[in-house]
Amino acid sequence: MRVEPLVLDADPVALVARIRELAPSGASVAADVAAIVQDVRDGGDAALRRYIERFDRPAPDPTPLPGDVEAGLRTAIANVRAVAEAQLGADTSVTLPQGHTVEIRERPVRRAAIYVPGGRNPYPSTVVMGVVTAQVSGVSEVVVCAPGLHPVVAATCELLGVQERYAMGGAHAVAALAYGTETIARVDVIAGPGGLWVQEAKRQVSGDVGIDGFLGPSDVVICADAHADRDLVLADLRAQAEHGDGTIVVLVSDDAALLAAAQEDLAGLDSLAVGATVRVADAAGALQVAEAFAPEHLELVGPSMEAHVDDVRAAGCVFLGTNGGTAFGDYVAGSNHSLPTGGSARFASALGPRTFRRRMSVVRVGGAADALARAGAPIARAEGFTEHARSMTLRQNQQS
Repeated sequence: MRVEPLVLDADPVALVARIRELAPSGASVAADVAAIVQDVRDGGDAALRRYIERFDRPAPDPTPLPGDVEAGLRTAIANVRAVAEAQLGADTSVTLPQGHTVEIRERPVRRAAIYVPGGRNPYPSTVVMGVVTAQVSGVSEVVVCAPGLHPVVAATCELLGVQERYAMGGAHAVAALAYGTETIARVDVIAGPGGLWVQEAKRQVSGDVGIDGFLGPSDVVICADAHADRDLVLADLRAQAEHGDGTIVVLVSDDAALLAAAQEDLAGLDSLAVGATVRVADAAGALQVAEAFAPEHLELVGPSMEAHVDDVRAAGCVFLGTNGGTAFGDYVAGSNHSLPTGGSARFASALGPRTFRRRMSVVRVGGAADALARAGAPIARAEGFTEHARSMTLRQNQQS
């Protein structure tokens, strides 16, 4: 595994750019994805079947979950559900000085799809993260699709009561979900991680369907001081490196011995992930690097680093303290593992109930029409919209 030793100078943004260049992006697949999306959009089931036969593997026969796996999944389901429920907001109503009210309502979308990657292994944890969150949001129809629909994925769907599921993946699956076919009804939101083709397809259809974001290769930044447990820090770096190609693992520390140990340990890994060790003068410098990187996962380990937790603004999820390993968040901690990547944690958030909900206002003008028309009509006329002004002034002196 390639690991680059770096030192923070005056510009953390430039340093982060050097780190991200260690994992160059692959060749653009935009044109190929566009062709597949259009083909499925135009050809429906017939086109979709061609791509499934070409790219997907048949779904195997269902098998029961091993007892310990089912128990773990039930823990994950309960914890993810509890955290998601805590994020739901109540409708609110505001009464304005003119006497009218504006009510803010949140309503779930009707139908949502959870994309579960296929890869080398099944990912039942992604089923939990997506389906539970959509269910808590109030979505009435939740659909799951996964390449091959591995028995563990299918069994997890059973645990969650998801009956509509499809053994398909890739750009063609995203297109079918976004636009519908003769046998698959279109959805309102598509959520879930996936490879480059999947994420590019999500990007291309995002004008016609809601998406959770571009969830690309994974990354972690661990800010650790001399008091951190070295073995645990190395274990967390190794764990993240398991995600493979495109993954970036970064250790930021003011402790030279810890940095040297990480450099040696990671360099010995047989992994397509890339890494960097960054020497900083103190915890404040470590926070500068972390904020510039805006990592998917951020670990703060050791007293000086943990003291900065309230200063963090740009991270998908923060894991605090010696036992705050990122792996817990991937499975059973209750936080969602569908997180913003590629530095998008500067402006994007984790998958949550609001991914599947939309806000709308209910306006009751009533007797405030006169006052609002006096305020609004001059603005409309200034913008050249005389009929807007007329629409408001006609309501002056009307009874509520």
